[in-house]
Amino acid sequence: MSPEIAGVLQLLALIAALALAYRPLGDYMAKVYSSEKHHRPEKWIYKAIGANPAAEMRWPAYLRAVLAFSAVSVLFLYLMQRAQGILPGSLGFVAIDPDQAFNTAASFVANTNWQSYYGEQAMGHVVQTGGLAVQNFVSAAVGMAVAVALVRGFARSRTGELGNFWADLVRGTVRILLPISVIGAIVLVACGAIQNFAGIHEVGQFLGGTQQWNGGAVASQEVIKELGTNGGGYFNANSAHPFENPTPFSNLFEIFLILLIPFALTRTFGRMVGNLRQGYTILATMGIIWVAFTALMMWTEFAHHGPAFDVAGGAMEGKETRFGVGGSSIFAVATTLTSTGAVNSFHSSYTGLGGGIAMLGMQLGEIAPGGVGSGLYGMLIMAIIAVFIAGLMVGRTPEYLGKKIGTQQIKLAACYILITPALVLGFTAAAMALDTPANSMTNTGAHGFSEILYAYTSGANNNGSAFAGLNADTQWFNSTIGIAMLLGRFLPMVFVLALAGSLAEQKPVPETAGTLRTDKPLYAGLLVGTIIIITGLTYFPALALGPLAEGLAS
Repeated sequence: MSPEIAGVLQLLALIAALALAYRPLGDYMAKVYSSEKHHRPEKWIYKAIGANPAAEMRWPAYLRAVLAFSAVSVLFLYLMQRAQGILPGSLGFVAIDPDQAFNTAASFVANTNWQSYYGEQAMGHVVQTGGLAVQNFVSAAVGMAVAVALVRGFARSRTGELGNFWADLVRGTVRILLPISVIGAIVLVACGAIQNFAGIHEVGQFLGGTQQWNGGAVASQEVIKELGTNGGGYFNANSAHPFENPTPFSNLFEIFLILLIPFALTRTFGRMVGNLRQGYTILATMGIIWVAFTALMMWTEFAHHGPAFDVAGGAMEGKETRFGVGGSSIFAVATTLTSTGAVNSFHSSYTGLGGGIAMLGMQLGEIAPGGVGSGLYGMLIMAIIAVFIAGLMVGRTPEYLGKKIGTQQIKLAACYILITPALVLGFTAAAMALDTPANSMTNTGAHGFSEILYAYTSGANNNGSAFAGLNADTQWFNSTIGIAMLLGRFLPMVFVLALAGSLAEQKPVPETAGTLRTDKPLYAGLLVGTIIIITGLTYFPALALGPLAEGLAS
């Protein structure tokens, strides 16, 4: 079987698995977030934190709860890293430096999981499991909660109440993420991923010296890092490491975990607004972009010319032979079109156009299907923009799901889509203009610029992957990328929740003959075009200086 056919068959198997899980999981999540019952373990949690899960919140209160919880999480994780040297199970590792501890705390709380350190050489068991893995769960649950709050804004009328953040946070963690993670961890252990609390031990001779590895609760952390679209690896090699991702089957299973909840949330959206066709339209938009990017990535990596590439069956530099070009390409697109950032190959070693595709996937806003929760609310923002554009074309006040899209709503949507590009391009320009950041680049020219652009694109979009040719463990990059991650995560949530509150206060607008049908293929096409045009106008000049220049020159 040729590598190309093997890659296509993997893609088809993945689509079939996602299709089978789509309806039951989407309906289940809708029931979770619509239920008025609280399970006993959940009641214990509410009592411990002093929260009343039955109290409805307007958007300012919901936002304050999100920010307060996240701020405490950053502080807790920072202090845990700084105190690592005196914690049990530290494996002899010392405290993390202040700038790196801040960067890591911001990264994991912001669901980015950008790592400027070697996990197996810096973090002990307590920090890995009690700090980083915990944030993998709750940061994902925060994103899902904000998405559900926006959906309630569309579904409710004449009220500003969006639900209760603490109830949404706990339910998302306890009823959705934990059960799937338990099953997924068992699957990964069966595939060969390790799960233990072993210490550091020698595994043999390596280039005249001994090689050392430490064990860890890897399978349990691997499953939630993919399921929650987090991405931070237990080991520096991330999902390319055989302890994390041992076989081609585990590779495909991890891609399935990455895409599972973001795609299924479109069914949850349709169910909660009472119109499944609206969910299918959003699903179709996400699916079209994801399949197109995957096909384009596989083509660029398989078709790269040269004797060495022909013998290898494609551009194999930086890719694991057990995954091949097909499995690596599918993984790379899945992890950059979502906010996952996990890697099973080094994106810096991709072809110039292949690296550009990974970067463009993040610059779309990671909405196809996007991160857990953030993908859905990002796509719904784009849906509002598309409706507004269509309304301008026909001279009619735009409407979406029975809600008028007026001046207030479009201003909030515009602010949302401008935040991330401003962070990415602003920090990239500053890094290229100063001498110190440029010293971290291991490459010059277009590829060196791509390293910097990719780093800030990854940080501000809460992805976390890297081009791997940039030394980001400096005070400049730890600080600026940390700031970009926090602002890129929480500033958009301000506008999402404000938009949700304004929509929930409206009364429904009756559908008329002039109402734009947003559950038809024509609208899905308009939405795809809107996404591509907005991204192209924003990032094309920067892409032309980096991956496009490199790809056209090769």
